[in-house]
Amino acid sequence: MLTLYLIFLIHRVYAADNVPPDSILLDCGTETEATGDRTWKSNFGSEYAASDLTASTSLDARAIFMKVAWVPYGTARIFKSEFTYSFPVSAGWKYIRLHFCSASYGNLSSSNAIFSVSSGGYTLLRDFSVSQNREEFNITVKEFSINVAKGRLNITFTPSSNYNNSYALVNGIEVIPMPDIYNGSAIIAGEKGVSLIVSNTTVLEKVLRLNVGGTKITPAADSGLFRSWSEDDFMYLPAGLRGEEDTADSSLDIKYFPSIPSYVAPKNIYRTARTMGSNQSNNQNNNLTWGLLVDPGFHYLLRLHFCEINSNITKVNQRVFQIILNNHTVEDHADVVAWTGNTGNGIALYKDYAVHVPKGGDRGELLVELHPNIASKPEYYDAILNGLEIFKVNDTTGNLAGPPAFDPAVDDSIDPNFPRKSGNQTAIIAGVTGGLAALCLLGVVVFAGPPLWLMHSLYGNSHPPVPGKTNATQGFASSLSSDTCRHFSFDEIKAATSNFNEALILGVGGFGKVYKGEIENGTIKVAIKRGNPLSDQGVHAFQTEIELLSKLRHRHLVSLIGYCEENCEMILVYDYMALGTLREHLYKTKNPPLLWKQRLEICIGAARGLHYLHTGAKPQTIIHRDVKTTNILLDDKWVAKVSDFGLSKLGPSSDHTHVTTAVKGSFGYLDPEYFRRRQITEKSDVYSFGVVLFEVLCAKPALNPTLADEEACLAEWALQNQREGNLDQIIDPYLNGKIASECLKTFAEISEKCLNEKGIDRPSMGDVLWSLEYALQLQENMEGGGGVHGDMDDEETSFTKDPDAKSSGFSGSGNNSWSSELLPR
Repeated sequence: MLTLYLIFLIHRVYAADNVPPDSILLDCGTETEATGDRTWKSNFGSEYAASDLTASTSLDARAIFMKVAWVPYGTARIFKSEFTYSFPVSAGWKYIRLHFCSASYGNLSSSNAIFSVSSGGYTLLRDFSVSQNREEFNITVKEFSINVAKGRLNITFTPSSNYNNSYALVNGIEVIPMPDIYNGSAIIAGEKGVSLIVSNTTVLEKVLRLNVGGTKITPAADSGLFRSWSEDDFMYLPAGLRGEEDTADSSLDIKYFPSIPSYVAPKNIYRTARTMGSNQSNNQNNNLTWGLLVDPGFHYLLRLHFCEINSNITKVNQRVFQIILNNHTVEDHADVVAWTGNTGNGIALYKDYAVHVPKGGDRGELLVELHPNIASKPEYYDAILNGLEIFKVNDTTGNLAGPPAFDPAVDDSIDPNFPRKSGNQTAIIAGVTGGLAALCLLGVVVFAGPPLWLMHSLYGNSHPPVPGKTNATQGFASSLSSDTCRHFSFDEIKAATSNFNEALILGVGGFGKVYKGEIENGTIKVAIKRGNPLSDQGVHAFQTEIELLSKLRHRHLVSLIGYCEENCEMILVYDYMALGTLREHLYKTKNPPLLWKQRLEICIGAARGLHYLHTGAKPQTIIHRDVKTTNILLDDKWVAKVSDFGLSKLGPSSDHTHVTTAVKGSFGYLDPEYFRRRQITEKSDVYSFGVVLFEVLCAKPALNPTLADEEACLAEWALQNQREGNLDQIIDPYLNGKIASECLKTFAEISEKCLNEKGIDRPSMGDVLWSLEYALQLQENMEGGGGVHGDMDDEETSFTKDPDAKSSGFSGSGNNSWSSELLPR
C-alpha cells in the first residue's frame, strides 16, 4: 500500500510541475545559465567537477547556424585527458542522458572525438565515436538507467588510447530521478523456463523507443520523464511488412490498466498504432515486422505497449495474434482485450520480454514480428502494436559497450569543404571496422543468404516471413517489372567495374563508394553505387531509391537502371552523368566557370525535375528532402538531373497539409520551419532549392564555418545582402557585367522568396520554374539570343563539352562530395 502511495505522489509531482524532483541539467560548455526546453545549469563552477576543470576546454560548435533554441548543443566541454563529473543525488533509479553533437570545435577534427564513458564500475561506452554514431541533425543522445546506491553519481570521460589525437567531449548531461518501472522479470525468447531478472544492480541502455504508428513525441510532451519517442520510421519497417497506421477516435478516452502507472508512457503512445490492415487473406500469410541491428553478446529487454483503439474490437477473441522475437514465439495467444479483463477498448498496458543476441560478428539482428493466431479463429486476422521500447542489459562484467563502430578512414566533418580521406585509406574499412559492412563485403560471415533483417527489408511481399517460410533464393525483383528496373547479378556488377577497381571510383559518400562502370559489352556507361551496410539506415536508403526511382521516369531525374542485392550487397546502377555534379562546376574546381546562361538552364532543368516530383508523381507527391548542388548531376550535354532519393518521403495525402517526420537533410539547405516543427511539405524542397540558386549565383558553398559567423551561412548572408541592395557585391566575380540587370533582379527575387521563413509564403516549384524561364528570356533578350529555349524536354541545351573532360561522373575530382554532408540516416 505504501509503494502504491509513493508511486501516486511521484506521479503527482511529475505531472504538476513537469520537472522531476532533484533533477540536474548541465550545459557543459556554457558560462551562464541556458534556457532551451528547460533551464540548464552552467558548467563553469566547480560544483560537479571531481577533476580539475581547468584541464578541460569549452568550445563553440561552429557548424551550428540554425536560429533555434539549440541548448545544450551550441557548446561542448572538451577533455584531452580523463575527467570525472560527480553529482550529489539521492539513492534510487536515475535516467542518465549524455548529449553529443558532431561538429567543428575550434581546430579539432570531429573524427577524433573517440572516447570511453564509465560510471560506478559500469562501462557505458568504449571507443565511442561521436561523428560515426550521430543521429538526426548530427545529434546523439545516449540514455542509461542506473540505480544509485549511495549519495553520489560519478561519470568519467576518457579519451581513447587506441587512436592518435583523440579527445572526449560532452555537450550536456541530464540526471533525472525515475520511478522503478523496469525492475522485474521477463521471459527470454527461445529459452524455455528462463527469465531475465532486472534488479537494482542492472544497468540499461536505451536502444530504441518508438511511438508505433505515430509521430515523434518530444521530451516536453512525455509523461514527466523527459523521454523522446521516435516516429515509426520506415527504417525499422521492412517493405511489404509495414501494415497500416491507425489512430484512435478523438472521443476515445484512453485509460491505464489499474496496475500500470501513467508515467510508463504518455497517452499519445496509446492513441496511435500499427495494424496489418483489412486484407484478411494477406494477413494470414504475413507478419507485421520491425527490425534493427544491435550489438551481439547482450541480453535485450523489450517492452511492447498495447491499447485496443478500434471501436469495433471490444470483446475477447476478436483480434488474437502471436508475438515472435528472433523467430521464437514468446506469446501464442496475445489478445489485448482479454489482457485487460474483457473491459472493452481504450485500456493501455504493456508486456515485457527478453532476447539474447549471441556473440558472433560485430552486429546482431533483432526482429519483432506479430502474426495472426489462425488456430484461434478470431473475428479479425490481424495484430496491433502501439509502442516499442528496447533496452540493452549490461553483461556479467558490468559492460554495456559493444564493439567500436569507428572507421578511421571516413572523416564525417560537417564542414562541406573538408575532404574525406582518399583512396587507399578508404579501403581500410574492410579490414579495420567490424560491423555488418566488413562481414558482408569480405564474405566471411557464414550465411546461406543475406542477414535476416536485410533479407526481410528487401524481399517485402515476395517472401512473407512466417517462421520457417523464408526463402532467400529470389530477390526484390519479383515485385518490380523488368522493363523499369533490372536485376543485376553480382558477377555482372564485378565485370562492369573490373572487380571494383579503385581507379574507377567517382566518389565516396555516406551510402558507400560510386564507381564508373560499363555494361552491355562496354556499350553503355553507368554509375554503380555500392552500399556500405554499416548501419540499418543504409538499408532504408537502398529501399527508398528502388521503390521510388523504379516508378519514376523523367528527363530531369537520374534514371535507376537496376540494382543488385546478392551476397549481402546493396548496389544501385544509374545512368552515367559524364559532367558530374553541379557543385564541382561552381567552386573549388579546376573546371572552367559556367556561363550565366548555362547556370540558368541547369537551374531550370533541376526545377523541372522537382516540379515533376511535386505534381506529376501520382497518386501522392514526392518530397526529395535533400536538394543540394551535389545532388544535381549533369550529363554530357549539360542536361541537369536530380539525384539521390535515399531520404525522399511521400508527401501528405489529400486530407493533410504536411507530413510529420524526423529531421533529415543537409546542413546549409535545411528548411528552418521543418527543423523547428518536424513537419515537411514540398515547400521544404523549395527552401533548399533557394539555397542552390544563391550557390549558383555566388559560387560559394552553402556553409563555410571558416568564415565570420555572419558570412558562414550562405542563405542568411545572401538574404541580408539582397535586402540591403548589395547582392551584386557578393556574386561570383566571373559574372560581373555579364548578367542583364532585369534578369538578375528576377533571379534574386525568386531566390529570396524561396527562403521565406514560413513555407506558406514560399512559391511553388512551378512558380519558381516560371520565374527562372522568364529570367533566361530576359538574359537572352540582352544577348540577342532570340528568346527563351522553352521546353527543354524537347530541345537540347546549346552547350556541349567533351564527356571525358576533367569531371568524370557523380562526384567532383578530388572532392569526394557524393552525399558527403548528409545528416545521419
